[in-house]
Amino acid sequence: MSLGGNYCALVIVDDFSRYTWTLFLESNNDAFSAFKKLARRLQNTKGSSIGSIRSDHGGEFQNDKFNKFCEKMGILHNFSAPRTPQQNGVVERKNKSLKELARTMISESSLPKYFWADAVSTSCYVMNRVLIRPILKKTPYELFNGRKPHISHLKVFGCSCFGLNNWKENLGKFDEKADNGIFIGYSSNSHAYRVYNKRLMVVEESVHVVFNEVDHKEMKSSKNCVEEDEQNIILQKLESCPEKQLIDSSKQPVEILQQDELPKEWRIPRDLSVENIILQKLESCPEKQLIDSSKQPVEILQQDELSKEWRIPRDLSVENIIGQIKKGVSTCNTVLNYCMHTTFVSQVEPMSIE
Repeated sequence: MSLGGNYCALVIVDDFSRYTWTLFLESNNDAFSAFKKLARRLQNTKGSSIGSIRSDHGGEFQNDKFNKFCEKMGILHNFSAPRTPQQNGVVERKNKSLKELARTMISESSLPKYFWADAVSTSCYVMNRVLIRPILKKTPYELFNGRKPHISHLKVFGCSCFGLNNWKENLGKFDEKADNGIFIGYSSNSHAYRVYNKRLMVVEESVHVVFNEVDHKEMKSSKNCVEEDEQNIILQKLESCPEKQLIDSSKQPVEILQQDELPKEWRIPRDLSVENIILQKLESCPEKQLIDSSKQPVEILQQDELSKEWRIPRDLSVENIIGQIKKGVSTCNTVLNYCMHTTFVSQVEPMSIE
């Protein structure tokens, strides 16, 4: 399911210009209504009628509604032979290209899979303005609209951006004026960008957006350098700890290996890792107040990562938990078994006795 609740997409390609439309549907039964709206809009804007269409023998195309609509509008409905997709190769190749581009964009930006519809829509938007027909030497957008497209506004899909909070909420004098978001495409009804707001968890359309199109590989390398510097600082502080004899370097050497490198002469034990060494040293070091777990709870997700199905509350802390954590969560079955073997006595004195 996509972010908007759609499960499938309908791809329509113009035979002459190769201009492409992608219509997202909740089910295959909505294909006729989507095609009907697009056909009427094209006939009104271009001032010409549709001559013929080609599709496969799918149930969403070969039905009474499609047949009556084509007869009424004078459209010739051609079908490809059964189990012969190459007869409808234009739209089949376009469908595969959109799918491959969307998969690559989602993988490169490390976004959840429910952004697939936005990735497909962005791919279609870019292909209409970038690809050039081999013989005509023009883009599909120029052939269909009669003018050259502007591509200066194209941005990297999935990059981090900052959208201006232009009177969406009442802000104080020193409140933040921008929200952190993710660029997920272009608006189809206006000249605006589509941005996923991380704080509000909604999709917004705005032109007041600042983009950070830094390469993801450079960001990862810089992040690794920062993590290595932090580990070096912690190890330097731990050298002053009086109980640093937890690891005897003369008996068992400790080496920091990369994930892709393999040891040549020895093997690292399963229980031995840099994190366990640091935790063991912090437990015995008097300067273990550097990390206060009671004030800052440990979160599984990073701040820049998006949750797949749930969101971490902001006010989550160990102090706000009622009861003992070790007992676990009380379910209905446990409470039911507890009430079956318990007798409740009223402490209220009756007002009248008969």
